[in-house]
Amino acid sequence: MPNEKTRRDFLKLSACGVVAASTAELATALPASAMPEPSGEIALFVTGGKLRYQAQPSLSWKAGSASGSVIELNPDKKFQEMLGFGAAFTDAACYTFNRLEPSAREALFRELFHPAEMGLNVCRTCIGASDYSTEVFSYDEGEPDPEMKRFSIAHDEAYVLPMLREARKQNPDLFLFSSPWSPPGWMKAGGSMLGGSMRQHSFAPYALYFVKFLQSYDAQGVAIQAVSVQNEVDTDQDGRMPACLWGQEYEMGFVKNHLGPALQKNGLSTKIWILDHNYNLWGRAVAELDDPAVRKYCNAVAFHGYVGTPDQMSKLHEAYPDAQLSWTEGGPDYTDPNYATEWASWGQTFTQAINNWCRSITGWNLALDEKGLPNIGPFPCGGLVTIHSQTREVTKSGQYWAFAHFSRNVRRGAKRFESRGSVPGLEHVGFENPDGRRVLVLSNVGDAKTVTLKQATKVVELSIPANSMTTVLWN
Repeated sequence: MPNEKTRRDFLKLSACGVVAASTAELATALPASAMPEPSGEIALFVTGGKLRYQAQPSLSWKAGSASGSVIELNPDKKFQEMLGFGAAFTDAACYTFNRLEPSAREALFRELFHPAEMGLNVCRTCIGASDYSTEVFSYDEGEPDPEMKRFSIAHDEAYVLPMLREARKQNPDLFLFSSPWSPPGWMKAGGSMLGGSMRQHSFAPYALYFVKFLQSYDAQGVAIQAVSVQNEVDTDQDGRMPACLWGQEYEMGFVKNHLGPALQKNGLSTKIWILDHNYNLWGRAVAELDDPAVRKYCNAVAFHGYVGTPDQMSKLHEAYPDAQLSWTEGGPDYTDPNYATEWASWGQTFTQAINNWCRSITGWNLALDEKGLPNIGPFPCGGLVTIHSQTREVTKSGQYWAFAHFSRNVRRGAKRFESRGSVPGLEHVGFENPDGRRVLVLSNVGDAKTVTLKQATKVVELSIPANSMTTVLWN
């Protein structure tokens, strides 16, 4: 978990327009006569002021010219295919969910995961303890055990696995990826899960550790679709929490000589994601993918948005256009007075990631209590939702409402399409779903404004409230 000030500074840069857009957004537009004409009514949903993802009166496309602040839409020019949206089933989040009465939890899980509701469908789990856990643990602590004779996921059987099974009941298409914050302490220099670095002589037993984890989870009815080698490869967090340094050559060697072959040997189709760290490490990811032996087992890179700028992901895309990019961590600060209302800032963060080739967005803790607990720190992250430790009242963050504007409408298999136009304080991204339904999400961190949407020869005028998100849907 990075310094919270770093995240806030990044969001300020984003809001001020310092963060660059994807180079794809600067492409030359097609002439209007070559673009598809829109049809049907336009549905609108708005979050801003007292509105929370609330339907607004429908609008209609009209023939005419556009003037003023214009956003040009070209659904024929498509980019990456979307995997989905979600947040993390940390140990802490699962513990917090487990404290709810079964009927209340069922209702909340339906709201969060059912395809007819929020439809969150790309979520993260932790391989052992993270900073947001009830305790520091791995699945094989103690003296060295290279054959994994002591391996056990017993800790997760109490409330982690039951929560994952319950979420999958609501959404059978839930895609789960899992990340370790630290290998067992005996595999590392220093012998502790708190900070330190990985050792090469532990690579073979650690690959077996991954295999045992995947097989054990599958036996409990929870298949995992992808794993990252390490959460945040480039920091040991000063030993304040489970963490582990992985040098570039170490990650490459582990993937190509141990983890990849071990998954293949055991008939596991689980994908491998590398890096799982900040935008500014894009060059490291390119160097890793330059190795054909790494590429044999891995074609996916996970990014966090705490340091660097999202356009750096487009640099990786330029080097490897077929690499699959995901944005895998970021959460609100429960001490921030804007915790419940910063939807537009989060909407812009998500938009920038998607406009720079990310195919999924996964936030941090799905749920924590009103003090951001439990965690090992203390650290100040809040949950996507807050579940009060005494009353069990559920309240929602601004990040929750930002996710609503994407996950309720953008289906798996949707493709991002070109949307062009610079409007101060406003960012936008368009999608076409597999059924042809089109979605435009607009995030406005500034004052109220009026914009005109233009597709081919048709236009429509929108009133955008201050500090708001607007989702536009049409055929």
